[in-house]
Amino acid sequence: MPSHLFADRPAQPPEPGAVDALISQTRRLRGEVDAVRRDAVADEDDPQQRWQRALCDLAVHQLDSLGTHLGQLRAGVPVGAAPGDGTAPLHTAPHAAPATAPGAAYGAAAPPRTGSLLSRVGSAEWNLLTDEVSWSEELFQIFGRSRESGPMPLDEMPTMVFVEDQPALQGMVTDCLIDGKPIDGEFRIIRTDGQVRTVHMTGEPVLDTDGCTASMWAVLRDVSELRRSERAVRESRDSLERSRHRERTERRLAVELQEAVLPPWRGSLRFAHDGPAPLDVAAHYLPAASTGLIGGDWYDALALPDGDALLTVGDLTGHGVAATSSMAMLLGALRGMAVAGIRPAALMGHLNQLLETSVQPALGSAMCCRYDPVAQTLAWAQAGHPAPLLFRDGTGHVLRRPEGVLLGATGGTVYGEAETRLVPGDLLVLHTDGLTRGSGTDDDTGTRRLLALGPRLAEARDAQDGVRAVVEEFGEESREDDACVMVVRVTRRDQPGVTR
Repeated sequence: MPSHLFADRPAQPPEPGAVDALISQTRRLRGEVDAVRRDAVADEDDPQQRWQRALCDLAVHQLDSLGTHLGQLRAGVPVGAAPGDGTAPLHTAPHAAPATAPGAAYGAAAPPRTGSLLSRVGSAEWNLLTDEVSWSEELFQIFGRSRESGPMPLDEMPTMVFVEDQPALQGMVTDCLIDGKPIDGEFRIIRTDGQVRTVHMTGEPVLDTDGCTASMWAVLRDVSELRRSERAVRESRDSLERSRHRERTERRLAVELQEAVLPPWRGSLRFAHDGPAPLDVAAHYLPAASTGLIGGDWYDALALPDGDALLTVGDLTGHGVAATSSMAMLLGALRGMAVAGIRPAALMGHLNQLLETSVQPALGSAMCCRYDPVAQTLAWAQAGHPAPLLFRDGTGHVLRRPEGVLLGATGGTVYGEAETRLVPGDLLVLHTDGLTRGSGTDDDTGTRRLLALGPRLAEARDAQDGVRAVVEEFGEESREDDACVMVVRVTRRDQPGVTR
C-alpha cells in the first residue's frame, strides 16, 4: 500500500477556493486505494493480507467520509467534530500501514500517536477451537480496558454494550459463526471510565480445512467523533429547515394580513367626486429586496361622510407578523377617527398615545391628509414622515412640513397642521421613506430623483400612470426596506375617471 496515503496532514481548514481541489484529490486517492485493495485479496489465509485489506477498506471509508464532508463544506453546511473532543480531523492518518499481522506481534510495535487514525482502529481474533483471544494494543485503548485484564472473550462483550444494541451485536456474531457471513455493523459501548463510544466492527469467519468456522477475525473502529460530527450536521440541517419553515409561515401570515388590510385597488380610483375638483388616486406597495421583510408600511384613501377624502401613508418599525398586526391596529384606529371627523393634527396625537401604550411598543412615521373638494384645500399633519411632493405644470416642490415627531417616541406630543390649496391639474406624491432613503440622514438623492419625474408625471393620463412612472424609476432597486407610494391627481368634475 502506498505510504503517502497515510502521511500526516495538518489539521487546518481549507481555504474556500481550495475545496474543489481537495475534492478532486480525495477522489484520486480513493481510486489508488481501490487499486491496492484489489491486489490485497490474493491469499485469504494470510493474516497480513487480511489486515492490509481491512486497512484498505477503512481508508476507502475514510475517504468517502472526507468527500461527503468536503461536499457539505462547499454547500455551506457546517461540518466537523464536536468542540472539545480532542481528536484530530477524520482524514489524519499514521505514517505507514503496519507490516505485521494482528495479535501479539502487532501489539509489540511502537504505540501509535494519540489522535492518529490507528489509535482509533484495532483488531481482534477469537479462536473457537482453543478459546484463545488476540487483541491489538489499540483495541484495549478503544474499550478502555487495561492490558493486565487481557483481551475480552466474545461472550463478555455484551456486558459493555448498550442494552439496545446487544441484539444487533449478537445477531452479527451468530451470523458470522453459524452461517459464515461477514460482519459489518455498529454498536455503542460504555467503558469502565464511564465514556460512551460508538464502535464500527467489520470482520469475517476464518475457515478450517473442512470448511468449518475455526475463528472470527475483526477490525473495530472507534467512530464516535464521526457520528457526533454527522449528528451535528444533521441537527444543523434540521434546525435550518425548521427556521426556514417558520420564516415561510410568518411571511405567509404577514402577507395575508397585509393584503387583508391594505385597499385592494386595481387602477385609478376617484374620490371626493361631489365637489368641483375630485381626486384621482392610485397607490402601490414595493417590497424590500429580501422577500421575507414584510413590514408595517401602509397607504389608504377613504371617502368620508361629509364628502371629504382621507389620504394617508405610514410606516411602523419592524417586520413580519408583529409589524403588520400593529399596522392593522393603527390603520383601523386612523380610519375610525377620520370618519368621526377628527382633524389630522388631533388624529396624530391620538395615534401617538395609542402606539405609546400598546403592549407591542413600536415607533412609526405617518402622514394624514384631509381634502375638501369644495374649498379645494388639503389639510395635513405628519409624524416624522417625508412631506408630500406637489407637482404643478410639470415642476415639483416639497411642501413645508408642520411640526411632528415619530409616533410612540414621547407622550403628550402636540402635532402641527398645514393647509395647502390645490387646483385642477395638480399632482401630489405621498410616499414612505423606504422609497427615497439614502445612505445618510442628509442624503436627499431619492427626493431629487422624484422631483425630476415632473415632466413625465405631467404627461400621465391618470394617477395610475403616475404610479407606473414612479415604480419604473424606483421599483427595480435593491432596497433594504419596503415602501409605499401614492399618486393623487386633482381633476375637474367633467374629466373622465373611475368613481368609488
